[in-house]
Amino acid sequence: MPQVQILSPDVIAKIAAGEAVDRPASVVKELLENSIDAAATSIEIHLKDAGKELIHIKDNGHGIAPKDLEKIFHRHATSKISSIEDLDTLHSMGFRGEALYSIGAVSDVTLASRTSIDQGWEIHIKGGLRQNLEPQSLSQIGTDIRIAEIFFNTPARRKFLKNNTSELNQIINIVIPYTLLYPEKSFVLSHAGKTLLDLKPAPSRLDRLAASLNVEMKHFLETDQEFVEEKIRIQLVLGNINVQRPRRDLQFFFVNDRPVESKNFSFNLNDVYKLILPPGVYGAFMVNITLDPANVDVNIHPTKREVRLKDEGRIISILRRMTEYQLMQKGQTRQVEGLPANELIFAPGQTQAKFNAGFQTSISDERLLRHFVPRNDNGNASIDSLPLDFQLFGQENTLQSKFSRARFIGAFLQKYLLFEADQSLLVVDQHAAQERIMFEKFKNQLEQAKVETQPLLTPLLLKLTPQEKIAWEELREKLSAAGIETNQFDDETIAIQSQPLLLKNIELVVRTLLAGSDAPRMDRDSLARRACKASIVAGDKLDVSQADYQRKQLLECKDPFTCPHGRPTVIEVTQNFLDRQFLRS
Repeated sequence: MPQVQILSPDVIAKIAAGEAVDRPASVVKELLENSIDAAATSIEIHLKDAGKELIHIKDNGHGIAPKDLEKIFHRHATSKISSIEDLDTLHSMGFRGEALYSIGAVSDVTLASRTSIDQGWEIHIKGGLRQNLEPQSLSQIGTDIRIAEIFFNTPARRKFLKNNTSELNQIINIVIPYTLLYPEKSFVLSHAGKTLLDLKPAPSRLDRLAASLNVEMKHFLETDQEFVEEKIRIQLVLGNINVQRPRRDLQFFFVNDRPVESKNFSFNLNDVYKLILPPGVYGAFMVNITLDPANVDVNIHPTKREVRLKDEGRIISILRRMTEYQLMQKGQTRQVEGLPANELIFAPGQTQAKFNAGFQTSISDERLLRHFVPRNDNGNASIDSLPLDFQLFGQENTLQSKFSRARFIGAFLQKYLLFEADQSLLVVDQHAAQERIMFEKFKNQLEQAKVETQPLLTPLLLKLTPQEKIAWEELREKLSAAGIETNQFDDETIAIQSQPLLLKNIELVVRTLLAGSDAPRMDRDSLARRACKASIVAGDKLDVSQADYQRKQLLECKDPFTCPHGRPTVIEVTQNFLDRQFLRS
């Protein structure tokens, strides 16, 4: 066994830094919380190279006394607590005294601060070592801190930082919850001289929500209830049915005015939203739970992002009832902003499209049926004349050959199509099957640079979140190549001018394509995969001809038996299996 050694202070400092600081967003979070704890009413964050080169934060808080400037860079130096009992009455954001110690260990830090009774002082720390401490002329009370060359002395960690778009999105994801929590404060966030957020004080959290995320206030419900017996207060802001997102990017949880993550809360609120939203889309909400700090354990995670609550099941039960009541009793009907679905400009020879609100697929869309189904001699559409070469699959007993001979016998839950073939029951997931069909058609059009598009009579205006704006700027040319023409309408809004014929629900498609830090790097496959997934919704009732038409379209695909995401489209239930279940010999 190797000899046991005591690690050097330098190694300990770098390991400890990794617990609290793993990317620029972690630094922004810690420093932002310090500014809030200092009672700042104005906070500015300026970045270069997505924070890798520089993170510059200025606030007008109460400042740091000269005698404390050097202490704050020591481990476990804090003004927030003095004993373990203080954790039971904790109201501040930070309390461990790890943040500046960890940041100073892996970067070049210059911090200048001035209080109301002292002149300004500046301290310079690099790699955990003090470079200087001297008086500094500062015009206002508050703190100015610059973090340069993050991870300069830990190149392995710096190497694993992601591209600027990804790191910038992480920082925005950190900043926005605090802007929602503190509408009375002003926030500025800029990158490379370009302003991403410029938020003036707002009269309410709902006003701030609208300003921070570019959403319509009219689509949100607000309620605030206090439960005296449980000593709990729950503040809710809920998006109604008109706020539909391709991911959970507009969902925020707070406990005692601290942003937190909770799988239990997330699951239960999204479960309630399933009552009003179609599959595959998510609602928007902001939940702030206030309770006795003694019933909250904020010390279970190094970044304090996760918390443990006493009587969590009881709180979730109350939250579910509140949410369901607001959405079901006070919610609105679905509204279409801008472009009515049937007002489209058609190319010569094309007919008016029918956009149904349910299962949006080519099989329930007469325009696509007319476009893809071959014509017989008298010019009428004929499903039987589809160019499907049954001999290609032969007559061997394979799933493909069985499916080519299958006969539609019914449907289950408007989700699964049932076909009979030989001595087997073939069950088709109609959503997964249609996604495979649309994916291959759209992907082929992209590869051939012949995407069939439909100009919109009235441009569809789409307000973007700060993260979506960053992705759109980098993805704009790829959207155009995919038949989605967009341009900038104002600082927060883009106008969609055209859409591919194959795709529906273009708002959800565009938001899906803009979602995620990898959006700018999407290739044709991932572009088509995301677009088709967002375009198709399950739940439509198919008649015999439509079900059989989908079967034949699916058989024409190169990979008919899996959807673009790897799920099966068809499964086989044999007679032998059923006989065994019913104890037949």
